[in-house]
Amino acid sequence: MSSTPLPSVPPQDAWTLTSHNLLPRWIPVSLSRQSTIPISISRVNQVDAARLDIEMSAMLKEQLVKVFTLMKPGMLFQYEAELDAFLEFLIWRFSIWVDKPTPGIALMNLRYRDERAVESRGKVRTGLEGPGLTVAQKLWYCIATVGGQYIWARLQSFSAFRRWGDTEQRPLARRLWILIQRIEGIYRAASFGNLLIFLCTGRYRNLIERVLQARLVYGSPNMNRAVSFEYMNRQLVWNEFSEMLLLLLPLLNSSSVRNLLRPFSKDKSSSSAEDSTACPICQATPIIPFVALPCQHRYCYYCLRTRCAAATSFRCLRCSEPVIAMQRHGGVSTE
Repeated sequence: MSSTPLPSVPPQDAWTLTSHNLLPRWIPVSLSRQSTIPISISRVNQVDAARLDIEMSAMLKEQLVKVFTLMKPGMLFQYEAELDAFLEFLIWRFSIWVDKPTPGIALMNLRYRDERAVESRGKVRTGLEGPGLTVAQKLWYCIATVGGQYIWARLQSFSAFRRWGDTEQRPLARRLWILIQRIEGIYRAASFGNLLIFLCTGRYRNLIERVLQARLVYGSPNMNRAVSFEYMNRQLVWNEFSEMLLLLLPLLNSSSVRNLLRPFSKDKSSSSAEDSTACPICQATPIIPFVALPCQHRYCYYCLRTRCAAATSFRCLRCSEPVIAMQRHGGVSTE
């Protein structure tokens, strides 16, 4: 009997060598062996999260203002900056401080991650792992968002109330006003630059997040957007429809439309005598009866007078004949 040769056993690293040989030549080996899979975070989700947080603060403020509706008018306006700071502090206390996302960030399936710790680890595999913010980052976030906005709002209101910008006798106040304006201009320019960088890279929506290295990443890789735009679409449709009606309704002649639809009216049981005695405008018996000339149809004085004054080419609602004059029933005609 002829013995068949046994197949040779492949080496242990045969699969590894074959996989490397099948890789395209232009891909470096370092990229094929990397352990990090970069995932880009949607810029729309991040911007929508900020907008939803603003809307949430506005809703809370509206409910809180209703509590003080019976108090002295204008009293709450004096403490508007304190009220905004208090609401922002509450949102920070029960969300970021306890390692939870804000309402807007949670709806967009996002969370804050300490980007400095992620860079030092080097074991990220999906781009979503990483610890949350540290205690120092949380405190600095509160100081910058809550305290910084409050101090800046109060400083602007105080300087505007004291009219530092219009004061020429006190050079110190004028210099402080110029300094405030320059700081605001620098901050706006830096924010605009950060926005351009954010649109290019998708990291750090504002300067505070960039300074603190607090990046928004997905909270769960398998969860879609939790916001439905059905209500927004419906609202846009109705707004456009109402604007179209406001544009077209003044262009329509109500009397012409009524005359056009009169043959299709269901109320055909009234006699000709009742039609001739009732005012065709208000459908009531005229108290001061006047007739339109030359068709001699009876109207109320005020109904016929207002229609003739509103439209110079008013036509009779019964026969559609132009009304050139009006006359009291059994009296002298008036133009």
